[in-house]
Amino acid sequence: MPKLNDLLTWAKKQTRWQLLLGTTALVVALAFLLRGNDGTRGDAAVFVARRGPLNITVLEGGSIQALESQEIKCEIRSAPTKILRIVEEGYLVTPDDIATNKVLVELDASELQKQIVQQDISYESARASLIDAQENYAIQLGQSLSDIKAAEQKARFARMDFDKFLSTNVTEKLIEQLGIEKELAATQTDINQLTSAVLASASDETSAAATNAPSAPAESPALPSVLTNMMTSPLAEPLVPVPSVDFSKYAQFETLGDSEAKQKLRKLADDLQVAQKELTQAQNNLNGTKRLYAKGYVTKTDLERDELAYENSRLKVQTAETARDLFLKYDFAKSAEEYLSKYIEATREVVRARRAGVAKVAQAQAKLKSAQGLFNIQSRTRKDLYEQLAKCNITAQKPGLVVYGGGRDLRFGEERVMEGATVRDRQTIITIPDMTKMSVQVKIHESYIKKIKKGQAARITVDAYPDQVLDGEVTKVGVLPDSQNRWLNPDMKVYLTTITINGTHDWLKPGMSAKCEILVARLDDVVHVPIQSVTTWNGQQVCYVLNGGKPERRLVEIGENNDEFVEIRNGLREGERVLLRPVASPVPQQATEPTPGKNTEPKPAKEN
Repeated sequence: MPKLNDLLTWAKKQTRWQLLLGTTALVVALAFLLRGNDGTRGDAAVFVARRGPLNITVLEGGSIQALESQEIKCEIRSAPTKILRIVEEGYLVTPDDIATNKVLVELDASELQKQIVQQDISYESARASLIDAQENYAIQLGQSLSDIKAAEQKARFARMDFDKFLSTNVTEKLIEQLGIEKELAATQTDINQLTSAVLASASDETSAAATNAPSAPAESPALPSVLTNMMTSPLAEPLVPVPSVDFSKYAQFETLGDSEAKQKLRKLADDLQVAQKELTQAQNNLNGTKRLYAKGYVTKTDLERDELAYENSRLKVQTAETARDLFLKYDFAKSAEEYLSKYIEATREVVRARRAGVAKVAQAQAKLKSAQGLFNIQSRTRKDLYEQLAKCNITAQKPGLVVYGGGRDLRFGEERVMEGATVRDRQTIITIPDMTKMSVQVKIHESYIKKIKKGQAARITVDAYPDQVLDGEVTKVGVLPDSQNRWLNPDMKVYLTTITINGTHDWLKPGMSAKCEILVARLDDVVHVPIQSVTTWNGQQVCYVLNGGKPERRLVEIGENNDEFVEIRNGLREGERVLLRPVASPVPQQATEPTPGKNTEPKPAKEN
């Protein structure tokens, strides 16, 4: 009895697969030892075909791993850095550690601190350049507006002088003829728009410069639309030379309005009229004096005085006539053309002021944009260095077990994680798996992958705890072969499949070996035999059945199978004995093939 109890205790410790293999081995051994009375060899292993439920499963081995895990990587990009301190591997991160920001890894930050000092200097220099460029841009906008306003004012004054000399009636016709008024019509509108744009921009830039320099400056201001329009406005084109104008036709009282030229012409006409009246008076006086002198009533002196007065009046008339003719022929045309020339030159100065303003503002804008670009680069670099400095102390973020590295082989040039080791950018320092959600990752051969579907149930047995059988479910099936296995063995295609373990088990640890039995299908009532009892003969599936003490080759139709048994759809009946391995000598063959979908009584055929 003690030996029997020991045997039962030992059997309970074994897994279902170990017991099944042991039973099979025992059956094979008994088959070899026993010799039948039906004339077969005693060492021929046989199996009695069974009818009953058959579970179609896929059995594969894998390793335990966390379904979710946090990988803490080195994020120092400037250069490789050393690990100053690190928690011991296997340390359990608790919620209290997360609340107190416990430092898990401390990296050497001395090189980063040197870079930050240099970067701060570059940052402040770029900041000063940006403020200077902003001020210069605002100043240039105001200066351009002032220059354009001054040029416009000069053009307006020249126009007023021109109108004053010839009157608006004449000047409007001339300016319309020459096309100048159309070019100057938009001047006041442009000035008003430019004033609003410049005042708004200058106010923004000045207020920004008066405060601390912006850490993230806005986009560079665009060129005001007024200045942009100036480049394509009519005044932006050079004025054509002014053709000669005949001003003599305008030297008439009925043509000229209230103008300076009319006033001068009126004065000259009045002077001539007065001189003519004085001449007429002098002529009458002289004629009277001559009659009196002939009668002896006046002296010769009186006659000479009146003759002299007449001559003076005649000379005054000639002078007035000459002055009027000279004004009409020369001074009027000269003054009119001079005023027109000054007005046209003033408009050309407006063109030059506009072009200069556009060029200078565009140049100031380019400098501002360049300063902003440099400041943005220096600002981002500085911010990035400070962020890397903060990441030198890696704190706990999730509870779990600390595992050094990422669970993969080290890449070329990487050292093992420990205090004093050098780590590179993106190298995994520690991994914290979530122990509450564990899974098994197995590799399914390509011949079985079509049977595996998400949601299928599975049974998991951990090698370290063979008595514990866990339930699981297929949650992920690879769509492409495992790339790592492809490099190791190109002819073997396996697909990574994840099986999630139901529930939480404190004794499960990442890396443990486990076996997973995935339930693919369940056949309720089928005839099945061991998979090794079915072999191939002439391209057909056959079994060797003991019939009358002799082995008979029987054609069979097989269905689903697992690692141990195969479904026999036709060709065998429950209770028939089949050989577990084929015979070497010729045997009788079944004369007819099995009827699909029905297990029939086989008929012996002639032996080949």
